[in-house]
Amino acid sequence: MSDSANYSFPYVNRDVSWMYFNHRILQEAMRPEVPPLERLSFLGIYSNNLDEFFRVRMATISRIAMMPGKNLSHERNKARQLFSEITEIDSVFTKEYGKSIADVEKILADNNILILNETQLSEEQKHYVKCLFREEISGFISPQWLDKLAEFSRESDDRIYLAIELSGNEKKAEHAIIQLPVEKCGRFITLPAENGKECVMYLDDAVRLALPMIFSGMGFDRIEAYSFKFTKDAEMEIDNDLHVGPLEKIAKAVRSRKKGATLRVIYDEKMPEQFLSMIMKKLRLDKLDTVKPSGRYHNHKDFMSFPTLGRTDLKYPKWKPLVKPELKSSESLLKLVEEKDRFVHVPYHTFDYVVRLLQEAAVSKNVKSIKITLYRVARDSKIIEALISAARNGKKVTAVVELLARFDESSNIHWARKMQDAGINVVFGVEGLKVHSKIALIGMKNLKNIAIVGTGNFHEGNAKVYTDYFIMTANPAITKDVAEVFNFIKRPYKPVKYMNLLVSPNHMRNCFKRLIDDEIKNSKNGKPAFIHIKINHITDEEMVARLYEASKAGVDVRISVRGNCSLVTGVKDVSENIKASGIIDRYLEHSRLFHFHANGEDKVFIGSADWMPRNLDNRVEVVAPVLDPEAKQDVINTIGFALRDNVKARIVDGKGSLKIQSTDENEPFRSQQRLYERYSDLLSKSSS
Repeated sequence: MSDSANYSFPYVNRDVSWMYFNHRILQEAMRPEVPPLERLSFLGIYSNNLDEFFRVRMATISRIAMMPGKNLSHERNKARQLFSEITEIDSVFTKEYGKSIADVEKILADNNILILNETQLSEEQKHYVKCLFREEISGFISPQWLDKLAEFSRESDDRIYLAIELSGNEKKAEHAIIQLPVEKCGRFITLPAENGKECVMYLDDAVRLALPMIFSGMGFDRIEAYSFKFTKDAEMEIDNDLHVGPLEKIAKAVRSRKKGATLRVIYDEKMPEQFLSMIMKKLRLDKLDTVKPSGRYHNHKDFMSFPTLGRTDLKYPKWKPLVKPELKSSESLLKLVEEKDRFVHVPYHTFDYVVRLLQEAAVSKNVKSIKITLYRVARDSKIIEALISAARNGKKVTAVVELLARFDESSNIHWARKMQDAGINVVFGVEGLKVHSKIALIGMKNLKNIAIVGTGNFHEGNAKVYTDYFIMTANPAITKDVAEVFNFIKRPYKPVKYMNLLVSPNHMRNCFKRLIDDEIKNSKNGKPAFIHIKINHITDEEMVARLYEASKAGVDVRISVRGNCSLVTGVKDVSENIKASGIIDRYLEHSRLFHFHANGEDKVFIGSADWMPRNLDNRVEVVAPVLDPEAKQDVINTIGFALRDNVKARIVDGKGSLKIQSTDENEPFRSQQRLYERYSDLLSKSSS
């Protein structure tokens, strides 16, 4: 959809384009050639994404739509129109989603995996569930009488609730609410097999079966349960009290999130209307809030943790992360990086290279300091343990922790306190700017410093499913600039000049504009010119307009974009030379890679920044040139593979297309599989 009312060129609203992106995930869950347990996982990802979208983006749109004031009527009307458009799109996709769940459950049944409810159990299975409930679940069940509940403002959203209606022959109907203890007990229960079939049950139905036990002795002979969930505004209220430190401010703000306004409710369509009305009053909805009838089960994000039951035949074959030769030897990684730039491309390669480099730095007597930016970290972070070890060994360790990494604030607060206790200098970024860069600097004694520049977080969990590059280098052209980035974070108002890195908010935008303009100039002069990009999001108006200018000048623009994309491709005299596609496959495409022809010079970059206003103007982001010939060629190959994909790459045209990209390949080309095979072959040759 083009928003012609606001732009002189075709432009897709970022939130509409996000809906198209999530639809591509849903389509992957619908493809019959995808193994059924993988299809369930994609359904879970779709559901989880949608919940977060409502908590963040739709909450923002709703706030704008409800703003008071005569001078804001234009903004209100735009927001209301957008809210309506997204709601309509969501309604269409929801129907597809429900059908997809039914289709996958049927395929599982055909493969002897049954999902049973409480009415379908054998006597043995009923006995098993009741015993399990008494021993492991009942202690986490705390019913609340609805008439005693003032409102839901302090209740956790993004949970599943059972609305219970109890009645008896001589008793007035009463109502209660039960929050399902999914975090404590899991969402799915594996039951005893029956007649050679594996059986699984929702926790929801186990609690339904146990309702007579929960309300025993109270004189009720009829108990009905209806599920519902609600989503709240995830915006935090941050205290501006100058006497309160940043850690305490964010901790308090995270707690305030529980009080956010409810903006979406999904409920069992079989719930009696009067009972539903009672619950709606407790939720205190506004007129723009979404109230949507649905089926018996909600929060299908839990499909991501559906039990595999040992059925590896119903999942993708495992690709074991590949280990580079250096990790198999006892040679010093610090020494190897000093000799030559090293890189890993996770999850194809193991993330252990990065972990072990920092672990070695923690104990090496040649290391005097370590600086690192941390945006998201794993629950049991080996990276942070290495930093703590370094501090205990007398190294000067500085960790820049971003407290406003959305939904990871509590985790980052926990780790920040633990690092502070260990003597690490914890810096909470730059006021007004999120520190989103993925960099580290190892200060050496009488040796060249070593820098790590990545496209993703220092997060062992993400490194198993997100595609990201980490380049480790002792090249002063990079390490000196990385040191300047840390100086900027420490003193953000002191002028700083970078020689090789592209850094926002300082000058990254202008650097990218110059690179695009050079391609435009070369094309107009009859020289070869192209821009090949692999990125997560492109929504920045100026960058969109610049790419249109490149297309009109004859520059070949090819983009692999995972998420939001505001470009409309194939528009006559505007974007005829732009092709965009998005890959949805077993790994989440996350790396940001850039390749400019540059009159045959092949300028190649990796980094943390997408082309969105927040990345180019409001965050500390780092994009680095790839200078090592081997690493440079590898990045070029990775972009090229993505652009050649004709199996998992959908066309991204700004119109919500779900067509698979057509390429010049004579056979199916699945980029992630080809990359893994290529890396396997390279490692086999190096070890032979």
